[in-house]
Amino acid sequence: MPRGRSTFNKRQKEQARRQKQLDKAERRSQRKQEKPEGGVDDMRELREHAEEQAALFRVGTDESSSDEAEDDSNGIDQ
Repeated sequence: MPRGRSTFNKRQKEQARRQKQLDKAERRSQRKQEKPEGGVDDMRELREHAEEQAALFRVGTDESSSDEAEDDSNGIDQ
């Protein structure tokens, strides 16, 4: 009887694998259909967010570079 159980398990495993493939293909096709609708708006939002992040990054680097310049001058004066 172990042979039968092994075959059954293999068949169940194969069916589960096929079902996962079908589900994945279905999700992929749904994403492709939804993509054109909001693609332009999403890209605009991403650009705006990137610009905000870049501005925050530049603010942080300006402060740290001026602090470093002061530290360098303090070392020379001593």
